[in-house]
Amino acid sequence: MQIRISWPAGHLTATLDDTPTAQALAKALPLASTARTWGEEVYFDTGVSVALEESAQQVVESGTVAFWTDGDALALPYGPTPISRGDECRLASPCNVLGHLDGDPRTLATVRDGDPVRVELVAD
Repeated sequence: MQIRISWPAGHLTATLDDTPTAQALAKALPLASTARTWGEEVYFDTGVSVALEESAQQVVESGTVAFWTDGDALALPYGPTPISRGDECRLASPCNVLGHLDGDPRTLATVRDGDPVRVELVAD
């Protein structure tokens, strides 16, 4: 499954794995939200509420598409956050891993706190 994430200065696509959280997110698409930034991470509310999966991780690769269950939010790290050790991408708490961004995750650096963001399914 592929999604497109758009904001005023750009967009990225992401390929999602077939997980319960990804399926719940897909059912809620398209969605519009407001971007928030936390270090080199963009996150935004989805209105989707899911349980933490057994495979949840707190330290992930740059470009991971994660779901922060504590905030019902999609979390998109592209570099260190305020709690990272070194150059790692450390999320606020363990998150469900949904997949990975296609292309350069550093494109997310153009997202500004408060930007409108839209997420939609990409047709096959």
